[in-house]
Amino acid sequence: MKYRSAFDIIGPVMIGPSSSHTAGAARIGRVARTLFEKQPKRVVISLYGSFASTYKGHGTDLALVAGLLDFDTFDERIRNSLQIAEKAGMEVFFQTEEAVPEHPNTVKINMFDDNENEMEVIGISIGGGTIEITEINSFKLKLSGDPAILVIHRDRFGIISSVTSVLSTYEINIGHMEVARKEKGEMAIMVIEVDQKIEDKVIDELRSLSNVSRVIRMVE
Repeated sequence: MKYRSAFDIIGPVMIGPSSSHTAGAARIGRVARTLFEKQPKRVVISLYGSFASTYKGHGTDLALVAGLLDFDTFDERIRNSLQIAEKAGMEVFFQTEEAVPEHPNTVKINMFDDNENEMEVIGISIGGGTIEITEINSFKLKLSGDPAILVIHRDRFGIISSVTSVLSTYEINIGHMEVARKEKGEMAIMVIEVDQKIEDKVIDELRSLSNVSRVIRMVE
């Protein structure tokens, strides 16, 4: 395995007893909030496997909600995240699932805003605080939480070339990229992990491209 830093081995700076069940859970929640682009009004959190068995003992419930409140893994407020969410007007519902997941530390987060617009995010905690987002609204993908952009677009000829041309113009190097679609010619999503920070002007230019409906910037 290739490690990027010592923290990949010893684990992250964190509040809580477990890098996978607490720190990883907080990161999944925070990435989910970033994808939703605002604090949800209502959240339904479905826990699978080991998460379902131990979530209260390991503080997974506190960590997931803390992430949804945009708290980092070392934020002292994680301990009181449920009460803070209630005061902030965010309703949170937990449920455990008996289905056997592909990974033991799996969570599905369904987020709703004031108008009942919904986004579903499925994530896994791999260990040491490392996570992957494996589905967004039934689009299967792989998102690690590293600096990245998500481009939601119509599945049309040339759109991938248009997006990568913009990144090339600003000398942004792509570390990993994948494209997912449900049906030919319908909505699709690009996940592009990059090596440096993406400035607002780049995001604005990507949003202006024909057939692009949303661009979401992921920042750890």
